Amino acid sequence: MTGKALIVDDEADIRALLEITLSRMGLDTHAAANLSEAREALTQGQYDLCLTDMRLPDGLGIDLVQDIQASHPNLPVAVITAYGNAEDAVNSLKSGAFDFVTKPVDINTLRRLVSSALSSNESPGKPSSPASDTPQPQLTGDTAVIQDLRRMIAKLARNQAPVHICGESGTGKELVATMIHAQGPRASKPFVPVNCGAVPTELMESEFFGHTKGSFTGAVSDSPGLFRSADGGTLFLDEVGDLPLHMQVKLLRAIQERKIRPVGQSHEIPVDVRIISATHRSLQQLISEGKFREDLYYRLNVIEIDVPALRERRDDIPALAQTLLERISQRHGQEPAHLSPDALNTLIQHDFPGNIRELENVLERASALAENETIESADLRLQTSLRQLEANPRSNEELPPSSIDDSLADAERARIVDALEKTRYNKTRAAELLGISFRSLRYRLKKLEIE
Repeated sequence: MTGKALIVDDEADIRALLEITLSRMGLDTHAAANLSEAREALTQGQYDLCLTDMRLPDGLGIDLVQDIQASHPNLPVAVITAYGNAEDAVNSLKSGAFDFVTKPVDINTLRRLVSSALSSNESPGKPSSPASDTPQPQLTGDTAVIQDLRRMIAKLARNQAPVHICGESGTGKELVATMIHAQGPRASKPFVPVNCGAVPTELMESEFFGHTKGSFTGAVSDSPGLFRSADGGTLFLDEVGDLPLHMQVKLLRAIQERKIRPVGQSHEIPVDVRIISATHRSLQQLISEGKFREDLYYRLNVIEIDVPALRERRDDIPALAQTLLERISQRHGQEPAHLSPDALNTLIQHDFPGNIRELENVLERASALAENETIESADLRLQTSLRQLEANPRSNEELPPSSIDDSLADAERARIVDALEKTRYNKTRAAELLGISFRSLRYRLKKLEIE
């Protein structure tokens, strides 16, 4: 490992510790005792990394972070904060710091941070892992909102700040999370996604933090848990708003301390994980309802990124449709179908409340129904969404009367949605409430296109 690091700290013993550690990693170092010395050093030399204390005699380390962001945007800077001072850590990340480390400085944690920071400098905005045959995840489309999203992803990939992804169901939030991981210094490490709403409440602590054999009934072997499985990489918490309050407390501690305690163990284990979370719900509304902790929200939502709904990027539908049709054809081992001009226009005009997930569902059904390789508008079998009816009430008067089958389907859909809402979208409990099997509920959800 080669490079040059700028170390900024007013305590001589801390400077010496950092210099010795980085020198042993093969780095040249230059030390500064305050902000003015650090600023002068930045004007006189080139650096690959900066480590700065938060509290300095002539100001705050966060001021140096902002200076570096303005004049040396490609220079990763990490902030050293006091133990337990979560506010300083969060503020430094929001200001553009690559990462933070707490006092007393853990040498192994510091080494991992330095390695990640230097990896991020090798090829900004591009995957840092070795080339492979696995294609990198990509966003399809060229609308302005998608171009902005790509730029934001490339920027976020270069630091380690927690990211919260907002967007409606089916917009591709997991794809965005995957791209942030794949374009950053953790690309060669695991990307571990978990749907928080799908983990049974009684097993959450074990799923997240792991357990030892015999720690509870059914624990027939040791389990590392999600945090340790993602060690060195990224843990993606999808639908994080579905976490129960007791688990939110444990998650907050794990994020702040960067340590976990597996079920059945008496000691904590350090973990190095970047957290990316997502939800289609409003966390601020959940906070106001007392269902989500405000302190956890601020730790997860250091940087927020919005994924646009499909109706906000209609010009991308032709390219998306083509990509999805090719994917569907590969899945079924057949030649890809293509859309007639009328069918394509129908798709562009549709509101797509289910977004890209709904588009893929529509195209797969149409591919199966089409009499040849050309999908016609009638093959799409699109239904007018509630949003479109609200926008154009008169169109409702022009619709033909619903058939008996449609009425039955609407009634079944209403009962299922009601059961899901009552159980907070826990499908297992919803099936029990409806008096049907889980498998039967999954079939009905797919049949009735309930997202």
